[in-house]
Amino acid sequence: EVQLVESGGGLVQAGGALTLSCATSGFTFDTYSMGWSRQAPGQEREGIACIRNTDGSTIYADSVKGRFTISTDNAKHTVSLKMDRLKPEDTAVYYCETKALCTYPNGNYYPGYDDWGQGTQVTVTS
Repeated sequence: EVQLVESGGGLVQAGGALTLSCATSGFTFDTYSMGWSRQAPGQEREGIACIRNTDGSTIYADSVKGRFTISTDNAKHTVSLKMDRLKPEDTAVYYCETKALCTYPNGNYYPGYDDWGQGTQVTVTS
């Protein structure tokens, strides 16, 4: 059974930083790309970061590009999301995901995912 457990969310002031972690189990870690998405109240889920299992390359949504960094620890089977210069609009529940793809063939971000965790709340105050 695939299990993804997020941690590290919390309350932070605008301009601050947080690092989210995702502990994984139940699947062969290097057979999936891994991603993070978020969902704010009343809004659709937004894929924001993905790291490819094939070569470790990354892709980000424009909303977080330059501020967020996704990484994996293949030995520990964990995925992290380092979030800098946080803004109130980053407030959301953040989910860790297994993904078959990071992008469509045309390079656009691929929003699909296979499994996801329970989420961790990030609240950014102004």
